[in-house]
Amino acid sequence: LCFNRRHRCPHQPTGLFEKSEQPRSVTEYAEKYPEYEGVHPRQSMKPKQEYKAGRDLMDGTTTFKSDYIPFEVTRRPGRVQQEYKPGSGHIDLGTTYKMDYNPYKVQAFVAARPKERLHATGAKLDTMPTYKDDFRAWEFSKRELSKPESSYRPSSSKFANLTTFQNDFAPKGLVPRESFKPPNVARLSDAPFDSLTSHRISYIPHQLGAKYVKPKEDYKPSDQPFEDLTIHRRDFQGLPGKLSKSCKPDFSKVASDARFDDSTEFRDRFQQWPVTLPKVHKLPEYVTPEGHMDLSTTSNMDYVGHKVQPFIPKRPISRGRRSSVPFQGNTTMKEDFRKWEVRKQDMIKNKEEMGIPTGKFDGLSTFQAHYIPHQLNPVQSFKPQNVATRSLAPFYDGTMYRTEYTSKKPDLCPASFQNPPGYVFDDVDHRGHKYFRKM
Repeated sequence: LCFNRRHRCPHQPTGLFEKSEQPRSVTEYAEKYPEYEGVHPRQSMKPKQEYKAGRDLMDGTTTFKSDYIPFEVTRRPGRVQQEYKPGSGHIDLGTTYKMDYNPYKVQAFVAARPKERLHATGAKLDTMPTYKDDFRAWEFSKRELSKPESSYRPSSSKFANLTTFQNDFAPKGLVPRESFKPPNVARLSDAPFDSLTSHRISYIPHQLGAKYVKPKEDYKPSDQPFEDLTIHRRDFQGLPGKLSKSCKPDFSKVASDARFDDSTEFRDRFQQWPVTLPKVHKLPEYVTPEGHMDLSTTSNMDYVGHKVQPFIPKRPISRGRRSSVPFQGNTTMKEDFRKWEVRKQDMIKNKEEMGIPTGKFDGLSTFQAHYIPHQLNPVQSFKPQNVATRSLAPFYDGTMYRTEYTSKKPDLCPASFQNPPGYVFDDVDHRGHKYFRKM
């Protein structure tokens, strides 16, 4: 036997799992660690490297780049707007709504129906919910801010720096434009407003009577005894019998009495070493430094703040320009695109190329004209007849149930009888249940 791991014997295999069908040679490993059935090597879950991508340089030319050639795009010429020419005449601002619908003085609608009577009780309503009763509000004190005080002080000098907007745009006076909108004044009518409706004319209020209350009836149980005998209890009295025995074989555990050798290479070579717990590094306790903390920074010391006034724009307030010229509502859309009378297009129907036959229809097809019927000979079936084979020997109907069964007297439930024997009727409760007592 070889005990050196670097040395390989020429007459012994070096692999753990041999693929050949020849019997394995005897080694110390095979004698010390026997092989158990049902143990297979684990399958490798590593993916197979089958696909290999090409390492050639990718050509960036696509079908879109090869087929579509870019062209130079020029700006579309703008359309010169014609000079506005106001039309002659006066605009009539009257509409059919103002002419037909005159405003009337309307009074508030008074309902003629009787008031709804509310059936309320004089009991006091407890408005304390369970949430307010269980969850009470606690007083919280406001936390003090730890933010340092700001040492910024605005400058008292005036900031005299003009912007380009203030230099270029000088304020100019504006002339308000005159409004040509007609006054929105309603035309009042002298006729009185008729407030009569069909509801006020036809509806007559009636006095309601007292509401009918149906008296509550008391429950009266029946004096007759309750018959609880059903068809099932009357017809199915039960047969005397014994539970059938199970023909299932007894479960016996297949086990071996040989001692299991649990020694492995891992347990023999890798022994348990004593392990100590890692040392926990204790942090030093924090000590608050003495003295005052200087919160001044380079930004607060070097950059001095100035008092800056808010920016005031010098641009004039934009107001609507008003003109005395009346508004011309004609546009190029209205002048060029006129409304034409549109008619529904007639259906385009092609002329019939084939004429409709006038004679009688002959229903004879080519299949009916050329088909020749032949006499059929049915194929003889060689399937055996479905007849049970009968034997002349007498039928043995003996079973384990008949030989081992012993009849017993059945125990009948006394509740299946209308008047159970050995019991005397006692009382009936409000739900109709009968109670019996033993004699």
